[in-house]
Amino acid sequence: MAPHLIDNHGRVVNYLRLAVTDRCNLRCFYCMPEEGITYLPKAELMTYEEMVRIVRIMAGLGVDKVRITGGEPFVRTDIVAFMYHLRDIPGIKQLNLTTNGTLTYRYIDDLVKLGVKTVNLSLDTLDKDRFFQVTRRDEYGKVMQTFHALLERGIQVKINMVVMQGINTEDIIPMAQLAAQYPVDVRFIEEMPFNGAGDHHQQWEWNFMKIIDTLRSAYPALEKLPDPPHSTSMNYSAPGLQGRLGIIAAYTRSFCGTCNRLRLTPQGQLKTCLYDNGVFNIKDLLRNGATDEQVRDAIVNAVSHRSRDGHEAEQNRLGLPVNESMSTIGG
Repeated sequence: MAPHLIDNHGRVVNYLRLAVTDRCNLRCFYCMPEEGITYLPKAELMTYEEMVRIVRIMAGLGVDKVRITGGEPFVRTDIVAFMYHLRDIPGIKQLNLTTNGTLTYRYIDDLVKLGVKTVNLSLDTLDKDRFFQVTRRDEYGKVMQTFHALLERGIQVKINMVVMQGINTEDIIPMAQLAAQYPVDVRFIEEMPFNGAGDHHQQWEWNFMKIIDTLRSAYPALEKLPDPPHSTSMNYSAPGLQGRLGIIAAYTRSFCGTCNRLRLTPQGQLKTCLYDNGVFNIKDLLRNGATDEQVRDAIVNAVSHRSRDGHEAEQNRLGLPVNESMSTIGG
């Protein structure tokens, strides 16, 4: 049995969010500027072989759940073959995926074969025109095709909607109604400053409390559910819903106390918190000839100096503003 990876606050860390690329075929304005971001040269990205090695080392430390993120994972060539390699690493029990759904449909049979149980589908509106406004791309039909196909194949779908003041707040109730029509979880996420520009995140009115109040206006009997261990979302049910509603206080950062996650960026930067600016670069260690034991010790050391929460992690950035693109971090 693998040992537990435990941080300096007593939290067990067993979950890796692995960003396989910084590239994305959408241009959601809360994630990156309209002109996009300067993508990393291919040589600066982790190779699949490096990622497999890192996950194998982490599995030896007790990490048993991996979520593939990006950018958009399916932009990267041969991503499915890579996922089969991850699935076969001893100790990895869950392999899940976050995607925008535009390129996913053709791979759904593979997701079933891989044993992927949960797909987080990024979708900020059910209005086709507003989808174009948010993403700057006309891909709504492909996303919904993926949504229905995932459900038909028995894969659990969690919809992630970023709530944006002045943009899509009128979509909160229509989006919640998806959980009445289908057995899906719909999660409403506070907008964060990770837009690649850092210039539009001011004082937001739409925090988690206002989102709850909005949901209660349509579902007066909204009932708080017990949250699973390490849950980032506050979860709710209401009469007439097949699925659940959730709120992720990503900017308020009220869920940090039970965080069990590490993040690995496409360039190999290990993040022990979404809001830190990276604690060290694993890819550089590998390419400088580090042994598995040396990489293991570096991970253990990083986790043993982890920030208590996202506020502390942001303070420890030493004056560096939070203005990365979420595409370079991993959703």
